[in-house]
Amino acid sequence: MAEHNIPANGTFCWNELSTNNLEAAKHFYSELLGWTLHQSAAASMPYIEIEASGQRIGGMYQQSPECGGPVPPHWMAYIAVDDVDGLAARVESLGGKVCVPPMDIPNVGRFAVINDPAGAAFSIIKLTGMHD
Repeated sequence: MAEHNIPANGTFCWNELSTNNLEAAKHFYSELLGWTLHQSAAASMPYIEIEASGQRIGGMYQQSPECGGPVPPHWMAYIAVDDVDGLAARVESLGGKVCVPPMDIPNVGRFAVINDPAGAAFSIIKLTGMHD
């Protein structure tokens, strides 16, 4: 994720595509929507950042057994929060499920993946130290 202002607590701040065909996804989305794509220098794995109207808005990566596993290609929305660990600790009491417990993303921040009570998946993230 590129350097930018830290988003407000509770706002959607990043969208990420996990795909089983990164090259096809890059071609499809850049041609369809006019996105500019950049290889991320911050990610610890091959990661493409998405730019629209001069702003970095999301990313995409190739699924692997370690990253994405057997789930179908999908988009993941990230919501900015002030306290990933505190919110993750409250999820089950509200009827949700923590799918990926809080963990750090080097040079980006801390995140967790959550299911709401109906099963919808989303991520919460506290962004810190983001650099191109």
